[in-house]
Amino acid sequence: MVYTSPMSTYDAIIIGAGAAGLMCAGVAVRRGRRVLVLDHNGEVGQKIRISGGGRSNFTNRAVSPADYLSDNPRFCVSALKRYTPGDFIALVEAYGIAYHERDHGQLFCDGSAQQVIDMLLAEAAGSDIRTGVDVSLVERTGAGFAVDTSRGRFEAPSVVIATGGPSIPKMGASGFGYAVAKQFGLKVVEPRAGLVPLTFEAETMALLDGLSGISLAASATLGKVRFAEALLFTHRGLSGPVILQISSYWRKGDAITLDLLPGVDVFARLKQAKADTPRKETRTVLAQWLPTRLAHRWADAVPSVGRLGETPDKALRRLADSVNAWRVLPNGSEGMRTAEVTVGGVDTRELSSKTMEARTVPGLYFIGETVDVTGHLGGFNFQWAWASGHACGEAL
Repeated sequence: MVYTSPMSTYDAIIIGAGAAGLMCAGVAVRRGRRVLVLDHNGEVGQKIRISGGGRSNFTNRAVSPADYLSDNPRFCVSALKRYTPGDFIALVEAYGIAYHERDHGQLFCDGSAQQVIDMLLAEAAGSDIRTGVDVSLVERTGAGFAVDTSRGRFEAPSVVIATGGPSIPKMGASGFGYAVAKQFGLKVVEPRAGLVPLTFEAETMALLDGLSGISLAASATLGKVRFAEALLFTHRGLSGPVILQISSYWRKGDAITLDLLPGVDVFARLKQAKADTPRKETRTVLAQWLPTRLAHRWADAVPSVGRLGETPDKALRRLADSVNAWRVLPNGSEGMRTAEVTVGGVDTRELSSKTMEARTVPGLYFIGETVDVTGHLGGFNFQWAWASGHACGEAL
């Protein structure tokens, strides 16, 4: 996909034709700016295309600053207030794109994610969008910036870095934006994988062996952070929305507490069952509340657990605690290979929260996932892309 123009000089050059870059281009073009958009992929909007199982979880109705991680947590407030989920929903509706709401305010296209991409391209009509272009150098000039590429040299007074982070490298993701930031003397918060499955040492994996495919509602707690969503056992460790959410906060050495029956006092229930049906096997009773394979594995892992009437209360307490407060110590994650987002990025203290412009490098902007602002699972990262792209487009 290539939209070309003979010009080599523009008002702004946007590097990255993803969610943030396309939004920024659309806003800038409507303001009469001559915009060049460059992307090394063969198609624009790659992460939009695969998001939400191909239906694009394009935003969330309930967005607040608390839904974002950053070393500077207030940075995102300005952009999110000035371009809200309601603003993007209005745009979606103006293009006649049907959508539906799922749990926790998540909004998805009824049809294909390509509808969102087509909408953004329509909004950016008039900009010069070039794909399959490798950028080799961004440098300062007397008039602004020059960008050297595999298709020639382009110049503009403003350059916007919208290349995202290195998550999902098979899609061409890289740390290009961080390299540009460092080139111009800007700090970068160390990037790490976010919204990613967690892995464990051999002892925990032995406990999980044979449980792959089991899913159940659970809660995960790490410090003051708690999420309650679905947990999925996999052959590599633990996944599912609740693990993906907590993974963005997890760092090496942190323990996570999982409640496999949130809201249920398992010890109280086991004690009552012991009084009512002492001859029943504990594992059989536990299977009334948990998937059978999981219940049996958990009961068998606790010494002295057999028939309820023969099981000491201390053993029942240990079993209940392993359900209501299962403490796990991940040894890592599946990394950038499967991470949905990158936590960290260009330090927001280096940027204007109103325009996304680098404070010490006039004309250089960073937006979207390249910036140290990371949303929770559920459309929040796209909303940051729309909001930061819009703020930047208004400033170009």
